[in-house]
Amino acid sequence: MVRRSNHYDSAFEEFLREGCVPYVAVDEQRRARLEDSSLKSFDFIVYSENGPNLLVDVKGRQFPTAGKSKWENWATEDDIDSLQHWQRVFGDDFRAWLIFAYHIVNDRWETEFDTASVVRYREETYAFYGVSVDEFATSMRTRSPRWGTVTLPRGVFRKLRSPVADML
Repeated sequence: MVRRSNHYDSAFEEFLREGCVPYVAVDEQRRARLEDSSLKSFDFIVYSENGPNLLVDVKGRQFPTAGKSKWENWATEDDIDSLQHWQRVFGDDFRAWLIFAYHIVNDRWETEFDTASVVRYREETYAFYGVSVDEFATSMRTRSPRWGTVTLPRGVFRKLRSPVADML
């Protein structure tokens, strides 16, 4: 069961429900043991009519952040490594994706998003964009060695991101 206390995961799940998209929410409370490795769990298995099925890790970000930064797209190295491992385990019919769930903190920022990407959930506004983990890994840069975080430069992220609706 998905963590219901995380509004980003809940908003994404509602987005899938409203679109009648088949999915399975993954219990991410414990790390999985596989081949002598400890793997971080992803959030959802999403079945796609338009291509491979998706192994989704939702990354919630405010838009803009308190410091007025836009298009934050960082993840941990563990996120990337674990998702790539899961992708190999599930096989050719599945692709791992980072889905960035942007909580739009003020409606004036909605113009920054593709209108089909904007979703209302519990009186809040969200937009969902994805980047395949393989593409992310190819172009990622270290954000914080101390925290083990990686990110994409904004121009690369803009080129690689896709509205989630386009993947389904």
